[in-house]
Formats: sequence, C-alpha cells, structure tokens
Amino acid sequence: MSKMMKAIVSYSPHDYRYEDYPKPEAGPGEIVLKVKGCGICAGDVKAFHGGIRIWGTSSENRYIEAPCIGGHEFYGEVAELGEGVKDYDIGDILVSEQIVPCNECEFCKKGIYWMCTRSAVFGFKQYANGGFAEYIKLGKNCINHKVPKGFTPEQSVLIEPIACGMHAVERAMILHSDVVVIAGLGAIGTSMVNIASLYLPRMIIGIDVRDNRLEMGKKYGADIVLNPMKCHVSEEIKKLTDGLGCDVYIEASGSQRSVTQGINSLKNCGRYVQMGVFAEEVKSDWNIIGDGKELTILGSHLSGLTYDSVIKGIKSGKIKTDGLISHKFKLEDWEAGFKATEAPDAMKIMLIP
Repeated sequence: MSKMMKAIVSYSPHDYRYEDYPKPEAGPGEIVLKVKGCGICAGDVKAFHGGIRIWGTSSENRYIEAPCIGGHEFYGEVAELGEGVKDYDIGDILVSEQIVPCNECEFCKKGIYWMCTRSAVFGFKQYANGGFAEYIKLGKNCINHKVPKGFTPEQSVLIEPIACGMHAVERAMILHSDVVVIAGLGAIGTSMVNIASLYLPRMIIGIDVRDNRLEMGKKYGADIVLNPMKCHVSEEIKKLTDGLGCDVYIEASGSQRSVTQGINSLKNCGRYVQMGVFAEEVKSDWNIIGDGKELTILGSHLSGLTYDSVIKGIKSGKIKTDGLISHKFKLEDWEAGFKATEAPDAMKIMLIP
C-alpha cells in the first residue's frame, strides 16, 4: 500500500482540495524532495480562477491535466535518490527548473530546452506534479540546481520567479543609453527593476497600481515610478523623454491595458517584451507596431539558462530579495494564501508544508 502525503490537488476551476495523495517514490534516475517551501505564482491564481490559458475552452485545447498537484516555485531537501543518481546526496537542498524537458524535440536538442514542444511545467501535468505538497518527484530529465548553504527559505523560493524575470530582461537587450519601463511590480517585476539596473541604463521607470509596490520599485532601483490610476502613463513617459518615448517596455503585469499603454509609450524602433500572462486574449492596434513605429515585439517564456546566474547574484547580494515574500502560510491554509495574493500589501506568497 502506498504511503500518503498531504497535497493541494487541482480538479477544476475553483475546485482545489487539500487532501491525502500517494507519496512519490524515486525510480531509476529520479529524486524525491521533501518540499520546504513553494511560492504562489500569478499563473497558479489565474488557473484557480479558470484562466483560459490553462483550462482552454475544451478538453482538446486544455493545457492542464487534472487532477494534478500545482506549484512550480518550490525548493526542498533530498529525501530519496533513485538508482543511478549521481552528484547529489541525501540532505542536499535543491531547486529544479520549472520545465521538465523531453530532451528529444528539436528545441531540446538545440539547447533551447525551455521551448520544449512537450511544454511540461511542474504543477500542470500528472507526470510533473508540483510543489504544493509535502514531497515532489524530480524526473530524470529535470534540470536541478543546488541551493548554497546560508540561503534563507525566502531566497530559495524566489530563485524560480527571479530567473523568469532575468530571462525577460535579457530578451530586452538593454543598452546603457536606454530608457527602460517595467510594467507590473510584483515580485518578478520588482526583481526585473533590480536586474535591469545592473545594466546601468539611462533611466528605469516602474509602473504599478499599488503604492506599496511602487515604493518597492524605488528601493530596487527605479528612478521614477508611475501609477496608471493617477496619471496618463504614456504622456508622462514622453514628457520624461523629450517627447520620444521609452526604448524598452517590459510587460510583467498580465493586464490587457498594459499592452496598449506599452505600445503607445515606446519610441520609434522601440522594443516591447511580453512576459506577463493574460487570463484572456488581448487586442491592440497592430498598425502602430508596423506602419507606425516599426517596433520589435519579443516574447519571454520561462527562465532559460538563468538559474545559475540568479543563484550567484543572490549569493553576492547583487540580486536583492528583501521584502519580496510578503506573506507565508502553512500548506493546509492554502485558501488564505491564495486570497492573500489580492491583498493591498501583497508581493509573493509562500506556502510551507
């Protein structure tokens, strides 16, 4: 008879259950972690509320394979090693990249594993159950990283979201002469302000509708912060740039209004990076992109090749983490944790088994 553990199991929108679930066992090449903490991603919240990106419009285009265990921002302690596993010991603290690559498709073979055509992210597939549980299994294809001694639980949980932010900043190809706008100052967006500041651009502008997040943006390196509920953002950006607009606009909020705001704020030949995830399809005036400003539109997916740099940056202090975890809840209190993501003072919410 299988040993059981506690986990949050996703069955359908608004139907998540904290219940007993079979504890994973390590097969050949696999590792079982005792989960020490797991962050709640905006994508997790949108999935709970039935976001079309996750649940689709039918079983044919549904991404999630319910029932499954959510959570991809986890870290944990090695509890079991399968046959043939090398380089790890019982008791090591690990994070695993959120995607489980197939290692067989064109993109994996080219080293662009984060674009794997199987697109398996922890927490959305039955064979890749996530970290909203007491234990999690890392398959033989998982990309694992050791967490240095001395990292706090908060720093360890933040490795994954910050890595996603670093990838988006890299996609923006920031120059020292650039005016960079980052829209959406949650934990990832605020970290992007920090990382963008290391490029020493001419100016960094942070945008959010919550005043506490604007304050965090300033602490993390924004020269100017704007609240779209209190000003006309694109007009303010043009005032700050001699009427030209910004060079880079990184969209990290997942708000449809932010897309139009970004396209209007960019200067001719500017660069737009889409990192935030939308709950619904987005409409915008593509004439501005082409016939108007000749913009470069860039997507940013997950965190390819950034984990090592993020871990190094946190360890050195160049990448900040203070204040990014605003709330912590026990796993059994997950409902309060999900609700807290909407709190006025929320940044990143962490669940602890």
